[in-house]
Amino acid sequence: MSDFMFKVPQELIFGYNSLEKLPSILSKESIDSVMLISDRGLEKIGVVKKVSDILMSAGVRVTEFLDVLPDPATEVVDAAVAVYKDCEAQALVALGGGSPMDVAKAVGVQARYGGSITEYEGADKVPGEIVPIIAIPTTAGTGSEVTPFSVITDTSRNYKLTVYSYKILPHFAILDPQLIMTAPAGIAAACGIDAMIHAWEAYTSLWANPFSDAMAEKALELIGRSIRRFVANRSDLDAASDMMTGSNFAGLAFAWARLGNVHAMSHPVSAYFHVPHGVANAILLPTIVEYNSLADNGRYEKIYNYIHQGRQDRPFVPSMLADEARSLLAELSLPASLSEVGVTEDLFEKMADDAMASGNIKVNPRQTTRKDVIELYRKAF
Repeated sequence: MSDFMFKVPQELIFGYNSLEKLPSILSKESIDSVMLISDRGLEKIGVVKKVSDILMSAGVRVTEFLDVLPDPATEVVDAAVAVYKDCEAQALVALGGGSPMDVAKAVGVQARYGGSITEYEGADKVPGEIVPIIAIPTTAGTGSEVTPFSVITDTSRNYKLTVYSYKILPHFAILDPQLIMTAPAGIAAACGIDAMIHAWEAYTSLWANPFSDAMAEKALELIGRSIRRFVANRSDLDAASDMMTGSNFAGLAFAWARLGNVHAMSHPVSAYFHVPHGVANAILLPTIVEYNSLADNGRYEKIYNYIHQGRQDRPFVPSMLADEARSLLAELSLPASLSEVGVTEDLFEKMADDAMASGNIKVNPRQTTRKDVIELYRKAF
C-alpha cells in the first residue's frame, strides 16, 4: 500500500429541508452580509428567491450575482469580483451546479488576493485562506462542494484552466435533496452520470487509496442503484437522497485520488464545442473503459456489480463493463458519439494537446500518449 493522506475540513449538512439551516450557519460565523452566486435558470424556477427569502428573513443582507453561465469564463469571474467588492459582503453563497461553485471559488481567490484568476492556474498557487464560501448544490453531479478545484474557461485560449488548492474548499455545504427533485430528466441524467464517473475514475486512478476507495465504492453503490429510478422520477425522495449523497461521496473520492482520461478529454470537448460537461463525459466513457481494460486489476468487476441491473449469469471479463456502460447511457437517453453533439474531427489535435496538459492523464490507470488521445477521440467520434 502506498503512503496517503486525507482530511475533510468542512462541515456538511444533509437532509430534506436542511436549506433552512443556512441562517444558523451564518450566525455561528458572525456573518450578516453575503453575495449569492447563482444563475438565471435557478432564478426563473424560484430557487434563488427561496434562498434569498430565507436569508433576508433572518436579517442577512443579500447581494445577488446571477450571470453565471455553463463553462463560466474569466470575464464572468471578473464581473462577479467587481460586484463583490462593491457590496462589501463577508461571505459567498454558491447556489447551483458546478458552474456557480467554480465561480464562487475563483471570486473568493481573486477578491482576497487580486490579479486575474489565470495567475492562480495549476496546483497550490493560492497563497492562503480565501473569502468564506457556503456551497448549496442543486444538482447531483459535480461534487464541487467538497473538491479543491475551480474550472474556468479562458476564452483567449479556448481552454478550461484549473485552479487546484485545498485553500478554496467551501467552509460549509448544505445537501438538501429537495433542491434536485425538480431537475429535467436530461439534466438529471447528465449530472448523475458525471457523478458516477467521478467515483469510477477515482476508484481506478493510480492515486487511489483506502480512503478514496471507501468514498468511491459507496458512491458507486448509491448512484448505481438509484440513477435509473431518479431519472425516471425525480420526485422519488429515496432516489434523490442516494444521488445527492453519492455525488458528494464521489467528490470526496476524486478530491484525493484525481480522475483519469475521461475528464482530461472531456474538458476540451466542452471548451471547443460547448458540449455540457456531463454529456461529454458520458460519450467518452465506454471508449476509455475499453482502452483502460488492459490495466484492470480486478476493480472493473466491482464497478460492474454496482451498476449492473439483474443477475450476472456468466463469468466476468473486463469487456463486459464497457458494454454495461453503453447500455446504461442508452437507458438514460444520453448521446452515444461525439459526432452527435457537433464535434468535428479537425480539432482533434488541438483537443489532444489540451487533454495532455491535464493532471488527470498522469493518474489514468493505462499510460496514455498524445497519439493515444487522438485515436480515442476518433473512436468516440
